[in-house]
Amino acid sequence: MPSLKAIRKRIGSVKNTRKITRAMKLVAAAKLRRAQDAIIAARPYASALATVVSELAEVAGADAHPLFEQREGKRVTVVVYTSDRGLAGAFNTNIIKRTEALVREELVGCEVSLRLIGKKANQYFSRRNYQIVSFDGAPIGATALQVAGDASHRVIDDFTSGKADRVFVVYNEFKSAITQATVVKQVLPVVPEKVKGADKPALGQDYDYEPSKEELLTRLVPLYVQIGLYRAALESIAGEFGARMSAMESATKNAGEMINKLTLQYNRARQAAITKELLEIIGGAEALKG
Repeated sequence: MPSLKAIRKRIGSVKNTRKITRAMKLVAAAKLRRAQDAIIAARPYASALATVVSELAEVAGADAHPLFEQREGKRVTVVVYTSDRGLAGAFNTNIIKRTEALVREELVGCEVSLRLIGKKANQYFSRRNYQIVSFDGAPIGATALQVAGDASHRVIDDFTSGKADRVFVVYNEFKSAITQATVVKQVLPVVPEKVKGADKPALGQDYDYEPSKEELLTRLVPLYVQIGLYRAALESIAGEFGARMSAMESATKNAGEMINKLTLQYNRARQAAITKELLEIIGGAEALKG
């Protein structure tokens, strides 16, 4: 049985760990709220942009922009969002497993290139036989738009130059503080979202466009790609904080349970030590009487 000193030392160590995990949980909760606000603010713009691109594509036709071009080629680029740090439960593991499953099961026979965003993805895939063409640190709220902009420029260049025939993004979609859904979404070629309730533009009318429909698409489609990657970045940020908050809450709870067990062990060891001392005293007294 461990000594009383060793048990006391371990109890102190676990209490310090519990303080750290509790503080990390509170920090993650505060940052999660800001990340949720950013997602809510971005959704109306992303939705409106998707509607405009869809309507213009329907009017102008699928051949109106080169980023709509469907190809039969086997070159694929995958953008992968993970975090820079751990201590977030299965947040990064789920992304890595889903990316491997995508390459192994759905992109069989394809030449796959990875564009990694987040140190955890780079640490994992760089040790394995994957073709990594770029790596960036994980975005935070202040850098999400810049990271998404850089990523969109790269994948658009890959597609237009023929280095990639399809582009996918893999990220964790934020559902709640305890739930994230791993999502695989096609970025290129762009598939305009259908306008619900109509086979023609949303208002069912013809318009005179200034500038032309083609020029509008030239400006809006790259922006549409960027906003899609920006939204994925925001979802990933919120998902990371939610996963970290949940993981730290579990760690804090487990630390409390361990402290209770160690305290019980300490009290039993102390009681046994006191009983032993009493028996020795009694034995010594009886020996003196004899």
